Amino acid sequence: MSDKKKRKLLVVEDDSGLQRQYKWNFENYDVFIAGDRKEAMTYVAKENPSVVTLDLGLPPDPDGTSEGFATLEEILSFSPSTKVIVASGHNARESALKAISSGAYDFYQKPVDPDELGLIVDRAFRLFDLEEENRLLASGQKSTKLANLITASDQMVKVCKMVERVAPTNVTVLLLGASGTGKELLARGVHDLSDRKNKPFVAINCAAIPENLLESELFGYEKGAFTGAVKQTLGKIEVAEGGTLFLDEIGDLPFPLQVKLLRFLQERVIERIGGRKEIPVDVRVVCATHQNLESHISEGLFREDLFYRLSEIVINIPPLYERDGDAVLLAHNFLNRFNKELKRNIRGFTSDALSLIASYQWPGNVRELENRLKRSVIMCDGKKITVEDLEIDSDEIEHEDLNLKKIREAADVKTIRKALSFANGNVSQAARLLGVSRPTFYGLVKQYNINI
Repeated sequence: MSDKKKRKLLVVEDDSGLQRQYKWNFENYDVFIAGDRKEAMTYVAKENPSVVTLDLGLPPDPDGTSEGFATLEEILSFSPSTKVIVASGHNARESALKAISSGAYDFYQKPVDPDELGLIVDRAFRLFDLEEENRLLASGQKSTKLANLITASDQMVKVCKMVERVAPTNVTVLLLGASGTGKELLARGVHDLSDRKNKPFVAINCAAIPENLLESELFGYEKGAFTGAVKQTLGKIEVAEGGTLFLDEIGDLPFPLQVKLLRFLQERVIERIGGRKEIPVDVRVVCATHQNLESHISEGLFREDLFYRLSEIVINIPPLYERDGDAVLLAHNFLNRFNKELKRNIRGFTSDALSLIASYQWPGNVRELENRLKRSVIMCDGKKITVEDLEIDSDEIEHEDLNLKKIREAADVKTIRKALSFANGNVSQAARLLGVSRPTFYGLVKQYNINI
């Protein structure tokens, strides 16, 4: 029972006799007693109890339930994972239905049966412990130095380590990855972990600005350089002086501008449009694209010499579906964020919804997941996000079997067939490749109904 002594139980009850009874009944727990809503919320905030027993008949409405239900709502808004067990003698069935639909864990009717209540409380603690363990597993975020980057996958940790290693240098970095994988977040990481972190981080999307305006955006212009140029204007390169210039979607940079960018990278000087003066600029360049630049080079769309200038260090960012466990981890993070931003109190996901999040391919990557979660939090009518709330077409889902026995069997079949292929159908040789005897090999072939 020693572990229970560490468990915190809050009893919200205004009857002094029942308070003493609860204190005695639950001597194996760390019990806190509150007589009204204000006192209860003080304990919830200070002690963070795992389980709460709550009498609905609280002052100033001891003969009704309004104050009790207000307390229930406030507790769950502050701490959605807390298990609240509600008690009432008023209209018990109606109160029970309302309490459960409002998010209470369980309901019991007064007068209190100590043994029955003890079982309910014990079960609530065990469920809380299981859910807490699942939350810890789901939030198994691995430590990186990059702010705002959330990951549990070895694939992304490897990417983060590369960013941490190159950030203190001045090399030009090229980030390659599909849309929505977090290229700008990693570019900011390169900046924030460098000696330039207190200088500007300036980002420009080469695909979002028309070609005839992009040159002036990058290099600036002198007064009178063209119609409408009524004053001298600095370009993004100059604005980033001393800091980092992030060129997103560099694969869309128009060919004529590639020559001008190459000259800047080689000589570290620029000329504003309409100007004749060379202006030295100290800036670190980080680029990103979702396109295949080597293919662009072969098609004559991208300069090879510029590519080699930009790709001193290349970092490949894996898509979300290749990041083991990250989709579920990010889903929980987005849910918490949007609950706060949108003032909702969605308490989690159904198991089917989590399975869908884990198995869906997420073609739009993290950005798609974020957008779907935001919409789901807004539209969700229940206490948890369901498959229907996610609005994912079932035809797009690639289901992943999580049954270990089935996964092992599939791996066995695949390996046996591979061994037979390598051995050109020779059973003895295939058995040797697998490190098993001929009888064992035949047994496996029979077990999995493999034709040889």
